[in-house]
Amino acid sequence: MIKKLIQTDNDISSLVLRVLLGVVFFPHGAQKVFGWFGGHGFSGTMGFFTANMGIPAIFALLAIAAEFLGPLGLLSGLLTRVAAFGIFCNMTVAIFMVHLPNGFFMNWLGKKQGEGFEYHILAVAIAIALMIKGGGRWSIDGLISEET
Repeated sequence: MIKKLIQTDNDISSLVLRVLLGVVFFPHGAQKVFGWFGGHGFSGTMGFFTANMGIPAIFALLAIAAEFLGPLGLLSGLLTRVAAFGIFCNMTVAIFMVHLPNGFFMNWLGKKQGEGFEYHILAVAIAIALMIKGGGRWSIDGLISEET
Protein backbone atom coordinates (compact mmCIF):
# COMPACT_ATOMS: atom_id res chain seq x y z
CA MET A 1 0.00 0.00 0.00
CA ILE A 2 2.66 2.52 1.04
CA LYS A 3 4.75 1.60 -2.00
CA LYS A 4 1.90 2.57 -4.34
CA LEU A 5 1.40 5.78 -2.38
CA ILE A 6 5.00 6.98 -2.74
CA GLN A 7 5.84 5.46 -6.14
CA THR A 8 6.94 8.13 -8.60
CA ASP A 9 9.11 8.66 -11.62
CA ASN A 10 11.96 11.10 -12.23
CA ASP A 11 9.72 13.59 -14.05
CA ILE A 12 10.73 17.23 -13.81
CA SER A 13 7.17 18.49 -14.42
CA SER A 14 6.04 16.89 -11.14
CA LEU A 15 8.94 18.62 -9.40
CA VAL A 16 7.89 21.99 -10.81
CA LEU A 17 4.22 21.49 -9.93
CA ARG A 18 4.82 20.30 -6.38
CA VAL A 19 7.41 22.94 -5.50
CA LEU A 20 5.37 25.82 -6.90
CA LEU A 21 2.13 24.61 -5.28
CA GLY A 22 4.05 24.24 -2.01
CA VAL A 23 5.50 27.76 -2.30
CA VAL A 24 2.06 29.23 -3.00
CA PHE A 25 0.37 27.39 -0.13
CA PHE A 26 3.03 27.73 2.57
CA PRO A 27 2.12 31.36 3.40
CA HIS A 28 -1.56 30.38 3.70
CA GLY A 29 -0.71 27.63 6.17
CA ALA A 30 1.67 29.92 8.08
CA GLN A 31 -1.15 32.48 8.39
CA LYS A 32 -3.40 29.86 9.91
CA VAL A 33 -0.85 28.28 12.28
CA PHE A 34 1.52 31.10 13.26
CA GLY A 35 -0.34 34.28 12.33
CA TRP A 36 2.37 35.19 9.83
CA PHE A 37 1.63 37.26 6.72
CA GLY A 38 -1.33 38.98 8.37
CA GLY A 39 -3.03 35.78 9.50
CA HIS A 40 -4.89 35.15 12.73
CA GLY A 41 -2.87 32.20 14.02
CA PHE A 42 -4.15 28.82 15.09
CA SER A 43 -6.69 29.82 17.72
CA GLY A 44 -8.08 32.68 15.62
CA THR A 45 -8.43 30.45 12.58
CA MET A 46 -10.02 27.61 14.57
CA GLY A 47 -12.45 30.09 16.10
CA PHE A 48 -13.38 31.54 12.73
CA PHE A 49 -13.81 28.14 11.09
CA THR A 50 -15.89 26.67 13.90
CA ALA A 51 -17.93 29.66 15.12
CA ASN A 52 -18.32 31.79 11.99
CA MET A 53 -18.34 29.14 9.28
CA GLY A 54 -19.89 26.31 11.30
CA ILE A 55 -17.17 23.81 10.40
CA PRO A 56 -16.85 20.96 12.94
CA ALA A 57 -13.60 21.24 14.93
CA ILE A 58 -12.08 18.04 13.53
CA PHE A 59 -12.56 19.26 9.95
CA ALA A 60 -11.26 22.72 10.83
CA LEU A 61 -8.16 21.08 12.31
CA LEU A 62 -7.70 18.93 9.21
CA ALA A 63 -8.05 21.97 6.95
CA ILE A 64 -5.41 23.88 8.90
CA ALA A 65 -3.12 20.85 8.90
CA ALA A 66 -3.56 20.38 5.14
CA GLU A 67 -2.66 24.01 4.45
CA PHE A 68 0.36 23.97 6.76
CA LEU A 69 1.75 20.43 6.51
CA GLY A 70 0.71 19.95 2.87
CA PRO A 71 3.13 22.55 1.51
CA LEU A 72 5.94 21.10 3.63
CA GLY A 73 5.21 17.68 2.16
CA LEU A 74 5.09 19.12 -1.34
CA LEU A 75 8.31 21.09 -0.98
CA SER A 76 10.20 18.04 0.27
CA GLY A 77 8.34 15.54 -1.88
CA LEU A 78 7.34 13.50 1.18
CA LEU A 79 3.94 11.82 0.85
CA THR A 80 3.24 14.03 -2.16
CA ARG A 81 -0.05 12.37 -3.00
CA VAL A 82 -1.34 12.80 0.56
CA ALA A 83 -0.24 16.45 0.67
CA ALA A 84 -1.83 17.13 -2.72
CA PHE A 85 -5.04 15.41 -1.61
CA GLY A 86 -5.26 17.68 1.44
CA ILE A 87 -4.90 20.78 -0.72
CA PHE A 88 -7.38 19.36 -3.23
CA CYS A 89 -9.94 18.89 -0.43
CA ASN A 90 -9.34 22.37 1.00
CA MET A 91 -9.73 24.09 -2.35
CA THR A 92 -12.80 22.09 -3.32
CA VAL A 93 -14.51 22.93 -0.03
CA ALA A 94 -13.45 26.59 -0.36
CA ILE A 95 -15.07 26.77 -3.80
CA PHE A 96 -18.41 25.43 -2.60
CA MET A 97 -18.53 27.03 0.86
CA VAL A 98 -17.16 30.48 0.04
CA HIS A 99 -16.26 31.36 -3.54
CA LEU A 100 -18.92 29.90 -5.83
CA PRO A 101 -21.46 32.69 -5.21
CA ASN A 102 -18.82 35.25 -6.23
CA GLY A 103 -18.49 33.89 -9.76
CA PHE A 104 -15.51 32.61 -11.68
CA PHE A 105 -13.15 35.58 -11.70
CA MET A 106 -10.92 36.76 -8.89
CA ASN A 107 -11.55 40.26 -7.59
CA TRP A 108 -8.52 41.78 -9.30
CA LEU A 109 -9.79 45.37 -9.20
CA GLY A 110 -11.56 45.23 -5.84
CA LYS A 111 -14.86 46.24 -7.42
CA LYS A 112 -16.97 43.32 -6.23
CA GLN A 113 -17.62 41.63 -2.93
CA GLY A 114 -15.59 38.45 -2.45
CA GLU A 115 -13.29 36.43 -4.66
CA GLY A 116 -14.18 34.09 -7.49
CA PHE A 117 -12.89 30.54 -7.79
CA GLU A 118 -10.51 30.64 -10.77
CA TYR A 119 -7.42 30.39 -8.53
CA HIS A 120 -8.95 27.45 -6.68
CA ILE A 121 -9.59 25.56 -9.91
CA LEU A 122 -5.90 25.89 -10.82
CA ALA A 123 -4.84 24.62 -7.39
CA VAL A 124 -7.28 21.69 -7.71
CA ALA A 125 -5.91 20.82 -11.17
CA ILE A 126 -2.30 20.89 -9.96
CA ALA A 127 -3.21 18.77 -6.92
CA ILE A 128 -4.94 16.21 -9.15
CA ALA A 129 -1.88 16.01 -11.41
CA LEU A 130 0.33 15.39 -8.36
CA MET A 131 -2.05 12.75 -7.00
CA ILE A 132 -1.78 10.95 -10.32
CA LYS A 133 1.95 11.37 -11.01
CA GLY A 134 3.53 11.59 -7.57
CA GLY A 135 6.43 13.77 -6.45
CA GLY A 136 8.74 13.30 -9.42
CA ARG A 137 12.38 14.32 -9.49
CA TRP A 138 14.22 15.16 -6.25
CA SER A 139 11.41 13.96 -4.01
CA ILE A 140 11.78 12.04 -0.78
CA ASP A 141 9.09 9.73 -2.14
CA GLY A 142 11.38 8.92 -5.05
CA LEU A 143 14.31 8.22 -2.76
CA ILE A 144 12.25 5.96 -0.53
CA SER A 145 10.63 4.08 -3.44
CA GLU A 146 14.08 3.37 -4.93
CA GLU A 147 15.17 1.71 -1.68
CA THR A 148 12.10 -0.53 -1.33
